Amino acid sequence: MNDRIVTWNLDPVIYWITDSFPLKYYGLFFITGLLLANYVAKRIYIKENVPIKNLEKLFFYIIIGIVLGARLGHCFFYEPSYYFQNPIEILLPIQKIGGSYQFTGFQGLASHGGAIGALIAIGIYCKKYKTNFLWVLDRIAIATPIVAVFIRLGNFMNSEIYGKPTNGNWGVIFQRDDLIPRHPTQLYEAFSYLLIFGILLFTYKKMANKLSNGQIFGLLLVLVFSARFLIEFFKENQVGFEDTMTINMGQILSIPFIIVGLILIFIKISPKHSEKL
Repeated sequence: MNDRIVTWNLDPVIYWITDSFPLKYYGLFFITGLLLANYVAKRIYIKENVPIKNLEKLFFYIIIGIVLGARLGHCFFYEPSYYFQNPIEILLPIQKIGGSYQFTGFQGLASHGGAIGALIAIGIYCKKYKTNFLWVLDRIAIATPIVAVFIRLGNFMNSEIYGKPTNGNWGVIFQRDDLIPRHPTQLYEAFSYLLIFGILLFTYKKMANKLSNGQIFGLLLVLVFSARFLIEFFKENQVGFEDTMTINMGQILSIPFIIVGLILIFIKISPKHSEKL
């Protein structure tokens, strides 16, 4: 085998807690990413003398928003016809196999849906606790790429959301599916998001006092979804209907986020520091 080709055949299940309930790498990585992002956000809140109890409440809202948004996004963006016929599978981690329902975990989470869900959750939190929406988004934006890094690493462990075939002289063979060397697009994205985290943290430390509310969040949107748009060119389509599209669903859904990010960067919004608490 060419030494530039890696064969990947990891079992996605770490351990079967019971006969029907597995502990999977994806879930473990997802939780790890959330906890690390929460730690980074906590350091920011401490630095700015904002009560940690505020972040603890916000963190709960965000988790609910991400999970619900990611699940609903996958169901409605990618497989609406299937889930309209099987609505019970939308919010329950089960799937009908052989005439009976079995626990499978959620078979599909969409990052764009997760982003929308998180935004809605933060909006609800800010309205309830009378907190400046864009101020919160700027601080949460810094930690957000960490979650994205671990989600894509989880996808890699699952041998899913991989790339198109390479020229055959290099790449990763996801042996659970086929024997074709492919672009490890999960790792491309994970590295991109780690780099974006570094850029945002640097921007916050060096320029926070010079920026208007919403500009760091706008930078997050532009960087993350531009990276996602470009990497999609190397990625296999997730569902069949994308094969007839010039750009796929992931790229289409990325465009509005990029536009909103550019608007936030170039249209300065006066800061209202008194509302951040």
